[in-house]
Amino acid sequence: LEGLDAVRKRPGMYIGSTGERGLHHLIWEVVDNSVDEAMAGYASKVEVTLLADGGVEVVDDGRGIPVAMHAQGVPTIEVVMTQLHAGGKFDSDSYAVSGGLHGVGISVVNALSSQLEAEIDRDGFHWTQTYKDSVPGKLLQGDPSKKTGTTIRFWADPNIFETTTYNFETVARRLQEMAFLNKGLTITLTDERVTDAEITDDVVSETADAPKHAEAEDVAAPVEHKVKKRTYHYPGGLEDFVRHINRTKQPIHNSVVGFTGKGTGHELEVAMQWNSGYSESVHTFANTINTHEGGTHEEGFRAALTTVVNKYAKDKKLLKEKDGNLTGDDIREGLAAIVSVKVSEPQFEGQTKTKLG
Repeated sequence: LEGLDAVRKRPGMYIGSTGERGLHHLIWEVVDNSVDEAMAGYASKVEVTLLADGGVEVVDDGRGIPVAMHAQGVPTIEVVMTQLHAGGKFDSDSYAVSGGLHGVGISVVNALSSQLEAEIDRDGFHWTQTYKDSVPGKLLQGDPSKKTGTTIRFWADPNIFETTTYNFETVARRLQEMAFLNKGLTITLTDERVTDAEITDDVVSETADAPKHAEAEDVAAPVEHKVKKRTYHYPGGLEDFVRHINRTKQPIHNSVVGFTGKGTGHELEVAMQWNSGYSESVHTFANTINTHEGGTHEEGFRAALTTVVNKYAKDKKLLKEKDGNLTGDDIREGLAAIVSVKVSEPQFEGQTKTKLG
């Protein structure tokens, strides 16, 4: 566990801080792994639950973390949970693209949790393993199972974090963003920490065709423990994201402009729509991570947009040759746009990845 001690001594180096932001980072790490399974085509849903006792549960229907014996003489899951840089993100064969943080991933979550439980359906059986203070218990083979998937439950260590209380809205925003960026993926968020007096079901209006009928019946029956639940599923992906940004604005053209491009080791998706407002709302992502400090992908998009609009304006004689060019600021007035790039070997500036180099 030497590697994990380093994480406990300097958590900020791995998750940014030991405050609320770092605490939520633990959820993003686990969710990123599940979303990577979906991006690779193996999972269709990710279910996140804020447990009543303060823990977090993340369930996916992917292939399941491998449980077979590793060359190191312990089950592979144990290597993944207890060694830094042991995830599948480092050999470029296992995932074409992944958003998981430089692969430090789940072992960092284990390092900073007082307890972590893994349940895996794989290789024909249901497997369970519990980690206490990052130390693995025995991997137990349970009943035969036909399905596949991974369930991770973790309890952040209160001796490390300033707070271990998650903010529902912070988690909801990020999960909704993940659903927009991975079209067709279904992500649910359930908060079991709510008291009986609070809401039973939050039906999110912008959810596109989420199965509501099943839940409606549940609500009618008297429920023991009331929970708050949201479902995010966007078949239109980024175009749905742009409509979501413009939902309170007056779009000046009906259709959302969208296009995709693919090259070796990278792909790009852009969606945009102008509204009658004056502000610009351009959000960029690299491997589904919000690069709010921008980077090469944002600069490229801005430059290309400015060039294309000016060329069109001159070709169509909307701008006379002797007039100066429109500036980028003019063109981006009222623009809502999402630029999402997926790169196999991204050069991020810094661990928390808010700027793409």
